[in-house]
Amino acid sequence: MAKKAYELFASVSTENPQAIKRVLDELFEGGSVTPIDDGFQVKAKMVGESARDLNRTLLSALRKVERKTRLRAEWAFGSDVERFFDYVPKGTHKK
Repeated sequence: MAKKAYELFASVSTENPQAIKRVLDELFEGGSVTPIDDGFQVKAKMVGESARDLNRTLLSALRKVERKTRLRAEWAFGSDVERFFDYVPKGTHKK
């Protein structure tokens, strides 16, 4: 399967912001990681075979550092947007 460049718009909630911030900064050097009340708002790009695989990779990396991390993510490729809550797909829509 061909790799695609997805745009990520995500909200990361955590009880350990310092540890999660380090992981997000390593993963998204060219992206935007903004602190919010209970975690971070992320806008970045990732390349992978599918939004599901990228979402799994991101959440697994975050949960290795802090088990109680929650991820609400939208992965956009072209006009298609796939939404996830943690590992669970929540549907698709058009931009």
